[in-house]
Amino acid sequence: MKFTSVFATFVLLLSSNTIFAQKDKIEHTWYNQEKTAKIQIYKATDGYFWGKIVWLKEPMENGKPKVDKNNEEKSLRNTPLMGLPVLKKFKVASAETYEDGTIYDPKNGKTYSCKITHQGNKLSVRGYIGISIIGRTAEWTLAE
Repeated sequence: MKFTSVFATFVLLLSSNTIFAQKDKIEHTWYNQEKTAKIQIYKATDGYFWGKIVWLKEPMENGKPKVDKNNEEKSLRNTPLMGLPVLKKFKVASAETYEDGTIYDPKNGKTYSCKITHQGNKLSVRGYIGISIIGRTAEWTLAE
């Protein structure tokens, strides 16, 4: 009887997402500012937060899936935009801030330093060169 009780408790604990698989507050799918793309932010096995494009309002161009045609590296210009990592290697800096990562802009093929601030159902995503006061901030909204 005691074994059954212990086993049932163990199974209950294993099936509980809140104990073993708790997600971070930014681990969701977000609309970019223009609402032309959705970016899924997830914690990778390397321990950092990454974000990839999982939806495009206009996924096709000339009858074919859109590709990363503006990438500065010519060898990457045929990479599909769907699934493309645009946020890389963010770490938690405080309760609401994630930093030391980069953001890639497929519109111009450039990568910028980036800081993300979580504000409820919104993210303030600041891309910059050098120091964060020289940059641009976009507001992303929760898509799920």
